[in-house]
Amino acid sequence: MATGPETRPSLILRLHDPADDAAWEEFVAIYRPVIVRLAEFKGLQRCDADDLAQQVLLSVANNIGRWEHDPQRARFRTWLAHAVRNATLNALTRMPADRGAGGTTGMLALENHAGATDDAEMLELEWRRETFRWAVDQVRDEFQPQTWEAFWITAVDGLSASEAAEKTRKSIGAVYVARSRVMQRVQAKLKELTGDVADAERLEGNS
Repeated sequence: MATGPETRPSLILRLHDPADDAAWEEFVAIYRPVIVRLAEFKGLQRCDADDLAQQVLLSVANNIGRWEHDPQRARFRTWLAHAVRNATLNALTRMPADRGAGGTTGMLALENHAGATDDAEMLELEWRRETFRWAVDQVRDEFQPQTWEAFWITAVDGLSASEAAEKTRKSIGAVYVARSRVMQRVQAKLKELTGDVADAERLEGNS
C-alpha cells in the first residue's frame, strides 16, 4: 500500500485536551463520515453504522491520551481502521440473525471481504475523499457563486473549460483563473490538515 499523508500530529496531540472543542470538532467532521462509510461497506445498516461511529469516536476520546506520534510505529489511521474493524465485528456478532447483515452471514462477509490491510487501505481512501470535502466546505463561502461553479464543474464534475465557459457565461481564461483561485485555497486548507504542501496536492489529486 502506498504511504499517504498522515493527519498532522498537532491535531492528534490537541485531542489529548478534552477541552479543545475546535480540535474535536475538526476531527469528528473529517473522521465520522469515514467510519460510517467503512462500517456500511462491511454490512451494517446506516443506523447501526452511525451508532458504531459514535462508539469508535468515544473510544478514541477515552484512549487518545495513550497515543504517541511515532513514525516507526503504526500510523494513526491504521490504528483507527483496526478499531473500526473490531467494532464492526462485535456489532455483527451481537446483531440478531434477521437484522441486516448480522449473524453468521455478516460475519463471513466481513472475514472474506477484507482483511486488516484492506481495511486500512479503504479507510485511507475514504479519508482522502473526506478531507477534500472538508477543505472545500471550509473555503466555499469565500468565493462568488459563478467562481465556485466554474471550479466545481471542472475540478469535480469533470467538464472541460470550454463547456464550463458556456455554462457559466465566462471566458475560457476566466474559468481557468476561477479554478486556480479556488484550488489554491483548497490546497492551503489541506496543508493546514497535513502540514505539507506536497501531501495537500496528493490529497487534491485523490478527490
